[in-house]
Amino acid sequence: MTAIVDVTALCKAYSDGFEALKGVDLKINEGEILALLGPNGAGKTTLISTICGITTATSGNVKVGGHDTVTDFRAARAMIGLVPQEINLEPFECVQNTVKFSRGLFGKPANPALIEKILRQLSLWDKRDSQIRALSGGMKRRVLIAKALSHEPRVLFLDEPSAGVDVELRRDMWEIVADLKRDGVTIILTTHYIEEAEAIADRIGVIAQGEILLIEDKDKLMARMGRKELEVQLSEPITQIPDSLVSDALRIRDDGTALIYTYDTKSERTGITTLLSQVAAEGLVLRDVVTRQSSLEDIFVDLVREGDA
Repeated sequence: MTAIVDVTALCKAYSDGFEALKGVDLKINEGEILALLGPNGAGKTTLISTICGITTATSGNVKVGGHDTVTDFRAARAMIGLVPQEINLEPFECVQNTVKFSRGLFGKPANPALIEKILRQLSLWDKRDSQIRALSGGMKRRVLIAKALSHEPRVLFLDEPSAGVDVELRRDMWEIVADLKRDGVTIILTTHYIEEAEAIADRIGVIAQGEILLIEDKDKLMARMGRKELEVQLSEPITQIPDSLVSDALRIRDDGTALIYTYDTKSERTGITTLLSQVAAEGLVLRDVVTRQSSLEDIFVDLVREGDA
């Protein structure tokens, strides 16, 4: 695949010595959805701001569509749409004019048909003559996306796009992102909602303390690092694991009513058959057996802990 965003050895340090970015290397493929995960203060927004030219890098290089963001800033920035975290809109302007104005800022000629298409895609057409101040928070976020799309960018950055919106609207936004991908737009998403990344991303990036810990295909990541748990629910609670069952992969639930066994689905032998035989041999009576696949959230938490270690 062709990298439409190419970040090389990107560093950002402040006068007090704080390093927000520490030699970040990142290639984002054309037409993909990349979810960038990280705790507060990890460097997500700084990375996006630097790629978009809002923040000046201390060192390193960024190219968007082959255009250097410093030496060829206008061409690079014209390829980028940015939806920021903060809702900063003119409250007394109407929706349609707000979006038209953003297109004009990039020197694009008027295109009423395109503006209508974007507003309809974002379910804003019926609100086109409404003042921004009359909109809900979720609708204002849709206006931010419409503004970002008005000049027909090929790369769209969404910085916490569903923060503060309800679950229904969040899922609507996932559908919007999927539609944009079908139109060939490359999307980079930062989010605190792990299920958002799990639902729509092609690749997952994890950043912590200004460093990229991992960039990997979502499905491959979950297959490589995902674990399964077998919960053996007992008819009677126990206070400790019998000596014959002691294992690093086995723990007792806090209330003593279940044994929880962690195993790797890729292993030739999972050890489940042996475990269940040993449980029966100990005279423990099973009430039920439940399995659970580890989620992207589990994987993310483990990666960040490893990065902090």
